Amino acid sequence: MGARHHGGVSDHPDIAVDDGTDTGQALRADATDVVADDAALDPTGDAAVAPRRKRSFDRGLFIASMVIAAGLLLIVYGFTTALTGDDGIDRPEAIESVQPVENAIQVLQQERIVVDLQSGYEAVLIIDGIELPTTVIGQSDVDPAVQAEPGQQIDLPTTAVFDPGNAVISFQPVDGALIESLEEGTREATVRFWKIEDGPQQAREYSWTFEVI
Repeated sequence: MGARHHGGVSDHPDIAVDDGTDTGQALRADATDVVADDAALDPTGDAAVAPRRKRSFDRGLFIASMVIAAGLLLIVYGFTTALTGDDGIDRPEAIESVQPVENAIQVLQQERIVVDLQSGYEAVLIIDGIELPTTVIGQSDVDPAVQAEPGQQIDLPTTAVFDPGNAVISFQPVDGALIESLEEGTREATVRFWKIEDGPQQAREYSWTFEVI
């Protein structure tokens, strides 16, 4: 007895059989479409996926990245240094501030030199090895803080001036002074300071430099 078929489908579940009926022809057409689709997706017949190519090392790109990173670090360092100001300067505790500041690079030739000390100190100024005579406010009519009115001329002191009330010593280069102007280049200022109760015999010195333009 021959093999029997049921409903146009073979005993094998994956094989469509055309038994002459409409159902059999439809199943055969569907199977043909599936084979065609598989061939289109893999024309070589090799379904294996090709391995991904390893990216080669770009030496030029690496060097450029390192240069950019170094530049950013320098910018951050410079910005931080500018914000901290006096950090890293070994200035005596008795000296609160100096003007021009240490290592200033654009100081004018007629710029005033100022040292602000803690209360209870006296001092003298020395510029490029020249000790300046000192006038003490209260012992003369000199007041370096006085500002001239419009059209008025005032005589600036030709000496360093010490203000004992604020413990500030200053010097303004003017005509007739030992130093009439600061020479261009690197200049050195020194303040010799001491506690009033100890006297100048116990004096200490602090020096700093700046660039005059």
